[in-house]
Amino acid sequence: MNITKKSNKEKNLKILRIVGIIEGISYLTLFGITMPLKYMMGMKEPNYIVGLLHGVLFVGYVFLTYLVYKQYSIGIKKALLLLISSLLPFGTFVSDSKILKPLEKTVEI
Repeated sequence: MNITKKSNKEKNLKILRIVGIIEGISYLTLFGITMPLKYMMGMKEPNYIVGLLHGVLFVGYVFLTYLVYKQYSIGIKKALLLLISSLLPFGTFVSDSKILKPLEKTVEI
C-alpha cells in the first residue's frame, strides 16, 4: 500500500510539472498572440479558445499545487511561490526549475 502512495505522489509531481509548462505556454500564447489578434485584427475566436484552455489549465495547476503541497510537505512559502508564479509571464518555467525539478530529485528510489 505504501508503494501505491509513493507512485501517486510521484505522478502528481510529474503531472504538476507538465501542466505548469503547458499553462505557461498558454499564458504566453494568450497575451502574446491571441490578445493582439483580438484587439488589433478583430479575431475573437483564437482568444476565446486559448483563454478557455488557459483557464482550465490554471485551475488544474492550482489543484495540483495543493496536492503536491500536502504530499511533499513543501511548506506554505513554496506553495505560495508556485501559485504566484502562475500569474507571471515565464513564472511557471522558473518555478519548475527552481522548486519542482529539485523536489523531484529528492524522491526516494
